[in-house]
Amino acid sequence: MPMPDRSILHVDVNACYASIELLHRPELRGLPVAVGGDAEARHGIILAKSEEAKAFGIKTGEVLWQARQKCPNLVVLKPNYQLYLRFSRMLRELLVDYTDQVESFGLDECWLDVTGSTHLFGSGTEIAEKIRERVKRELGVTVSVGASFNKVFAKLGSDMKKPDAVTAIGREDYKEKVWPLPAEELLYVGRSTKHRLNKYGIFTIGDIARADPALLQSWFGKWGLVLNWFSNGMDSSPVARAGDEAVIKSIGNSTTTPRDLTCEQDAKIIFYMLSESVASRLREAGFRCKTVQISLRDNELFSFERQMILSQPSCISGELCVAAMKLLRGNYSWQKPLRSIGIRGCDLVPVGAPAQLTLLEDENQRIRREQLEHTVDDIRRRFGHYSIGRAVNHLDTTLGRIDPKGDHTIHPIGFFRAM
Repeated sequence: MPMPDRSILHVDVNACYASIELLHRPELRGLPVAVGGDAEARHGIILAKSEEAKAFGIKTGEVLWQARQKCPNLVVLKPNYQLYLRFSRMLRELLVDYTDQVESFGLDECWLDVTGSTHLFGSGTEIAEKIRERVKRELGVTVSVGASFNKVFAKLGSDMKKPDAVTAIGREDYKEKVWPLPAEELLYVGRSTKHRLNKYGIFTIGDIARADPALLQSWFGKWGLVLNWFSNGMDSSPVARAGDEAVIKSIGNSTTTPRDLTCEQDAKIIFYMLSESVASRLREAGFRCKTVQISLRDNELFSFERQMILSQPSCISGELCVAAMKLLRGNYSWQKPLRSIGIRGCDLVPVGAPAQLTLLEDENQRIRREQLEHTVDDIRRRFGHYSIGRAVNHLDTTLGRIDPKGDHTIHPIGFFRAM
């Protein structure tokens, strides 16, 4: 006898950052509002936009100058991640009233497995409606909720109707609702994967579902099989229990530099400053990262990412920078100048988590380096960011006067979903 389907929900806060800002700044309600970076410092992109801004065709991820061409009166607010984190915790506290299986996907999205709660609160769709109404009433923002029998289709459902809506996708109708959608709507199909699929004549999720799995595997490796499984509703991945995973999955910082970077020395200056910002944030949050990822964008706006696993989890800026420079040297030939670079600490573990020591490095030295960086954090909190810094920053006064942490040019994990 087959097992009954699970009841999986995906809750997505509509225009999360902009909605939270408008809660705290009611005088801006009704105006086109966006949350983004600092356009004058050349690192301005749209992170979130209000419905009024969306009506002008403004899109998440586009640069501010393009957004202002569409809407000259656009109100742009700098992101306040501490505020968004507090709101994210409040949302999770509400969701655990329905199940202890609540898994975050960035600050503004969560999966819930409510299979064991249907006898208390009704069907998955009924629970979704209860959550939608409670969030609006108690937290003051709206959510879109997808209800399905797996995580992938629940995520699709929450994207299908916005704002303030519930969409159910069942086993009996997923082919009619899901298969006609563009291939890039499927979870983890990013821009690069979309272009490759289109090159092979695959344009919809249904095309992926009907494609020969062996052929997909020959094109994409094992990931081709995963996409075929996802499109056919065969996602069986569990929803993590609340507390088993951190709200923050990675911490990163990127910046569009005051001038284009033309050599390794230029990149080293910026990577050191970004590494200090990321390492400081890791320490504040009580984490170390097991993986370092860099992002590079040249002056023709071509961009890519590379990552490597560290020998030991770290929140030491020097170790993060060494890894970043190793990735840079191995993957960039300087045929074009770089306009923007970033670094991210991924695969986070709590500071107190057990770690395998290595015989190749003096662990006491590492402890002292981390303690030194805690001291630098204290000095900067008391006397300002520029009260203490590395000598490398003085090699170029233009590049060396950036404060990535103070500028809050940080990208949350949800901005880096595409493959």
